[in-house]
Amino acid sequence: MPRKGMRSLCFNTSRTPSFSISRGRSVSPSRTSVSSTPRRGFSESMIEQTIDAAATIIMKWDAETSAYAKVTSLFYESKREAMQFIKSVNDLQKIMHLLVSEESGSDLRLVRAQHLMQIAMKRLQKEFYQILSMNRAHLDPESVSTRSSRTSASARSSLSDFDDDGSPEDEIRAAGDSISEVEEVSSLVMSDLKSIADCMIGSGYGKECIHIYKIIRKSIIDEGIYKLGVEKMSSSQINKMDWDVLDFKIKNWLEAVRISMKTLFTGERILCDHVFATSDSIRESCFADISKDGATLLLGFPELVAKTKKSPPEKIFRVLDMYTAVSENWQEIDTIFSFESTSVVRQQALNSLIRLSESVRSLLADFESAIQKDSSKAMVPGGGLHALTMYSMNYLTLLADYTNILADIISDWPPPAKSTLPESYFDSPESDESQAAPAMSVRIAWLILVLHCKLDGKAKHYKDVSLSYLFLANNLQHVISRVRTSNLRYILGEEWITKHEAKVRQFSANYERLAWGHVFDSLPVNPTATMTAGQAKESFRKFNTSFEDAYWKQRSCIVPDGKLRDEIKVSIGRKLVTAYRELYDTHKSTVGDERAARLFVRFSPEDVGNYLSDLFFGTVSSGGSSSSSSTSSHRRHMRSPR
Repeated sequence: MPRKGMRSLCFNTSRTPSFSISRGRSVSPSRTSVSSTPRRGFSESMIEQTIDAAATIIMKWDAETSAYAKVTSLFYESKREAMQFIKSVNDLQKIMHLLVSEESGSDLRLVRAQHLMQIAMKRLQKEFYQILSMNRAHLDPESVSTRSSRTSASARSSLSDFDDDGSPEDEIRAAGDSISEVEEVSSLVMSDLKSIADCMIGSGYGKECIHIYKIIRKSIIDEGIYKLGVEKMSSSQINKMDWDVLDFKIKNWLEAVRISMKTLFTGERILCDHVFATSDSIRESCFADISKDGATLLLGFPELVAKTKKSPPEKIFRVLDMYTAVSENWQEIDTIFSFESTSVVRQQALNSLIRLSESVRSLLADFESAIQKDSSKAMVPGGGLHALTMYSMNYLTLLADYTNILADIISDWPPPAKSTLPESYFDSPESDESQAAPAMSVRIAWLILVLHCKLDGKAKHYKDVSLSYLFLANNLQHVISRVRTSNLRYILGEEWITKHEAKVRQFSANYERLAWGHVFDSLPVNPTATMTAGQAKESFRKFNTSFEDAYWKQRSCIVPDGKLRDEIKVSIGRKLVTAYRELYDTHKSTVGDERAARLFVRFSPEDVGNYLSDLFFGTVSSGGSSSSSSTSSHRRHMRSPR
């Protein structure tokens, strides 16, 4: 993109106007800036010789009397002659100062010198215009430097791409020669412009020189900004845009501000400082007039976006991108636009940062409000993940990628008011420690707490209380999983994770107690105690009934997180299979003969374990059997629910 962007800054020159200087204009001492030369430094003959020498070269390049001069560039044709031309003009200027200081006898020579000076200035003005117009591609020192380093790196990295029969050294040498040539041309062009500017300013024609420079260079900056996709828009225009259109413009702006600060404005400041190095006031005036409008337009766009009222929640990420772009380029902005006359550019950048930070805070408040106002009452089948949980954690995970920027934005934002949530949610250590925690950590923890509170309310819609606890366990586990695998881990810390993992275990234990407690209770307190045949049959019958009932109810439950799913299964299995195995091993034979055993002892401990392994996938195929193939051999033992 940078390479493409810089090529796009080489524009057609046909739209730039031409300039002229009137021949009838007189030169007064006030238009000259070179100190007067003492009369004794020049003899009469030397004065005549200096004027004659100046006349020879100046008239040679008078476009109105020479067809050759009309179609030829002095600086392009002969650099030595161009420098001689500059020297002759400077000498002529000294003579004019000398003649002005004479009391009498110098009128004719002064008139002649004055006439020559007007011709010379017109020539230099034309040369200045031509050099600026024809060398736009070479007048951005920053881009030349960037392009140079990039091409060099590309040449070095391509060594391995050459075949053995090729000549990588020749290719790299050619690339290096090309780069050197570009840099040399750029340097020569800048030197020529400076020579002309110094001469014209020294001769009292600075106004004409500056006017040409401003017109041409401002057109380059303005057209550069336009070609980078930045255009003048009003708040009402942006408010009426569809989000997709505005999102595209923001993405385009992010690239534009990077290129503008690294190349366009930096290069213009370097060029301006070089060409008008002899005058601080002139270089400041030129750079301000050339760049101020374009830079203000560029840096004012984020402020307009920040003021838009109707935008989707994901707008916050584009706002943060723009805040990041301005912040990261602040040093360049402050350096490039350091003049007092360009303070409006710096102020615009600061205004945009302020508006963007306000927008971020507002959007965070909107996000919190959206969680609290979520009114969906549909229960998630099987106690699985709620869409609000997944959306909220995606949102917060992306926010965590902007940790440093967000920390800067909300550092002085008052902490949330606890009165907006029930008191029961603040019985944990985090509420006491939040005052000492970083504002970023407090804000993210608060948003998750708001989500937790909302999920708690949604869990109450389940008629089966055990399922409500599984729902809470699943959703909090998802929150913890996203925290662990993102930058949220560093924001919230291990202590926060550990504490909320304990809550998941608590929810899981409550689910297990309510969903499987009657199965545990169906087994004798002491499975190995002596029993009669009738007691043994009753024990197996009670287990069969309660286990089948629990299985059919729980087989539609889902636990998306593999780790939590295994933990719940292991916990249930450890209690259930172990106790049942003791009953099975001790009293299978107590129920009677083989026929009685088949009738009352319908499950082996392995069967029970296999049935448990089917659970929490939430997938049930037609025919009333699980889609899992691992337990097809024991499916015949399980009766279908009535």
